[in-house]
Amino acid sequence: MKRILLPAASLALALAAFPAAAKGDAENGKALFYTCTGCHGIEDYKNAYPTYRVPKVGGQNEAYLVAALNAYKKGERKHPTMQAQAESFSDQEIADIAAYLSSVKNEK
Repeated sequence: MKRILLPAASLALALAAFPAAAKGDAENGKALFYTCTGCHGIEDYKNAYPTYRVPKVGGQNEAYLVAALNAYKKGERKHPTMQAQAESFSDQEIADIAAYLSSVKNEK
């Protein structure tokens, strides 16, 4: 019995050391995403220079969206506009945007 309890207790303590990820509010995320529609809301929008198609973000995995926005925020992903946008968001706002985008389909 002790063999089972010790690993379980160790795992519980390890998990307690990490703060829980913020739960996103999709309604607030929808309001926050409004600014993003200038690029991500235009069908087949292509950036002028350098030329690339703006990616779809609606329907993406929530955890991926949080990770991507945090990477822009920290400067780990390079795109000046996305970095500026991400830096303006709190962790909760990033979670909200990710919750909204992961809940929609056929959005850009």
